[in-house]
Amino acid sequence: MTFIVPEDVEGYAAEHTTPPSELLQRLAAETEATLRSPQMLTGMTEGRFLEFLVYATGARRVLELGTYSGYSAISMAAALPAEGRIDTCEVEEEHAAVARRYIAEAGLSDRITIHLGPALETIGRLEGGFDFVFIDADKENYVNYYEAVLPRLTERGLIAADNTLWSARVLDQSDDSEGTVAIRAFNEHVRADDRVVSVMLTLRDGVTLIRPA
Repeated sequence: MTFIVPEDVEGYAAEHTTPPSELLQRLAAETEATLRSPQMLTGMTEGRFLEFLVYATGARRVLELGTYSGYSAISMAAALPAEGRIDTCEVEEEHAAVARRYIAEAGLSDRITIHLGPALETIGRLEGGFDFVFIDADKENYVNYYEAVLPRLTERGLIAADNTLWSARVLDQSDDSEGTVAIRAFNEHVRADDRVVSVMLTLRDGVTLIRPA
């Protein structure tokens, strides 16, 4: 992943962000050392950002598409109210196993539920509405995930979609790789959707915030 913001600016922002807990630091280190595609790890700054979104919205029901090793779920759980909960979807057992271990160590097993299997199937099984949805799974299904969760948002619900700048490859019209085409299509789909209001942020690899209009 190539970040949009210059590396020294990213570093300065990180230095002026409240550092993660010791548990999250260990989780990040293990992820980078042992799991495939460690660039998928939610970074420290984005982890805090997600925590702030949950805190600011007062979200009680959070849905995450793409658990990976659990960093983002644990980050968001820090801002949940007493009755809040997170449902998080993951297709790789190897990733889910790491996430389960750290979620248990954090004392959050009763607040974070990992659903192993295709996310669209899990969404269909879950009942009720979602106050906050974080989309960070396979890019080819971003539009499908968006269409599945948008009608399930509560009145003041919010979606955050990760990687929407895709290391700036969305700007390269000669890049017709599957991931780039999928993210570009998702971005255009959201922009053209009069059901929502959105803002694309240059945080890390691009984060788009979406709410009902």
